[in-house]
Amino acid sequence: MLDKLQAVEDKYMQLESMISDPDVIADMTKWQKYSREHANLGVIVEKFREYKEVRKGIDDAKEMFEEQLEDDFRKMVEGELAQLRVRQEALEAELPIMLLPKDPNDDKSVIVEIRGGAGGDEAALFAGNLFRMYTRYAEMQGWRAEVLDSNDTELGGFKEVSFAIDGYGAYSKLKYESGVHRVQRVPTTESSGRIHTSTVTVAVLPEAEEVDVDIKQNDLRIDTYCASGAGGQHVNRTESAVRITHLPTGVVVQCQDEKSQLKNKDKAMRVLRSRVLEIAREEQRSEVAADRKSQVGTGDRSERIRTYNFPQGRVTDHRIGLTLHKLDFVLNGELDELINALVTADQSEKLKQVN
Repeated sequence: MLDKLQAVEDKYMQLESMISDPDVIADMTKWQKYSREHANLGVIVEKFREYKEVRKGIDDAKEMFEEQLEDDFRKMVEGELAQLRVRQEALEAELPIMLLPKDPNDDKSVIVEIRGGAGGDEAALFAGNLFRMYTRYAEMQGWRAEVLDSNDTELGGFKEVSFAIDGYGAYSKLKYESGVHRVQRVPTTESSGRIHTSTVTVAVLPEAEEVDVDIKQNDLRIDTYCASGAGGQHVNRTESAVRITHLPTGVVVQCQDEKSQLKNKDKAMRVLRSRVLEIAREEQRSEVAADRKSQVGTGDRSERIRTYNFPQGRVTDHRIGLTLHKLDFVLNGELDELINALVTADQSEKLKQVN
């Protein structure tokens, strides 16, 4: 481990020199790339340097014990040594995790797509609950949520809704939300009080930038049409809605939330780029099956990942066997306990693969 950490520090120092080089500074793209890499390695290097300082402190304290010390001073050194050893153990637990290969998309913003599954109107209502849950969580993290497209129902839910969450590191937290979410509750329209089970599918995509995926204009078919739904007379008169088809992959994206055709096109392209990138990532994941096994259920939209049981007020994540009797808190966006447990489990699985 120490050799790997030293190699990281050497690389960090090399990058530090490069981002100060006038030739690199003149090339903004190259400078930004090296600066991001330097910043990412900086977190590990800081911990490694602290670890080296702690080990040096322990060695110095041990040397002092070989000398003739007064009782009071010896007790003080023993206390410091005990604290240093506790810190050493903590760092030795942290550092291997920091050395794990990092998902290159972890720092990115995300596009979240929620679709009602089995359960009709009840599934659509729960899709609305999940939309509120994620936007509340985003707000608590200081991120910004923006609806890209939606197909709502008369009862106030969504047949489907796609939205962007813009914030550094959003994907690192929300990538574990992809999959089938199951709800068990008594619908408001159920007169007999019978519990219904409905499902909602969530897909979390890292938002792709233009440099991440090469989409040629000739590969796109762009159609415009009149928007439908709420919005008064405007939606029936203006062809503001946009449908974009990516011909090589068959991916179709549409957007009609904005009154401006140009804005709808921009939003649709954001979703399209992310979906095309996800197809490429899925192909890579299927080629490396071992990587798939080391993940805690990220990415598979057909996997049932979580159950929200309203009568018992509980949420169960089936991937890690975690049950929280905090349904109201979770649906209000307080997802940290769930997400932190998933991150820890994912790291543990990956450490097993490394070891």
